Amino acid sequence: MNIILPLPMKSLPKIKIRVITALFVFLFSNNCFATDESEPNRINFSLDQATKQIIKDNQVRVLGAETELIDNKEVHVIKVLTPDGRIRHFKIDAETGELINR
Repeated sequence: MNIILPLPMKSLPKIKIRVITALFVFLFSNNCFATDESEPNRINFSLDQATKQIIKDNQVRVLGAETELIDNKEVHVIKVLTPDGRIRHFKIDAETGELINR
């Protein structure tokens, strides 16, 4: 029984080397690609940092926290219970850490 290969056996090492080289170049060349300006900014101020800052500055109990995309910007939204029993939402810019509203 003869097995038919699509490529001669002699050319397989060259193909393997070319594939490995191409993968290596692809994996380590991600800095060469231009970034899309429509992408949201990278998070420099984490959700955990934002939550801890809200707790420290306002003496509140956190009910929930998540990061949302608002006007093409990443914003940390923190839902809190105030000492007088009201529910409030704080919005913090994920890039700068600045409070957007009170």
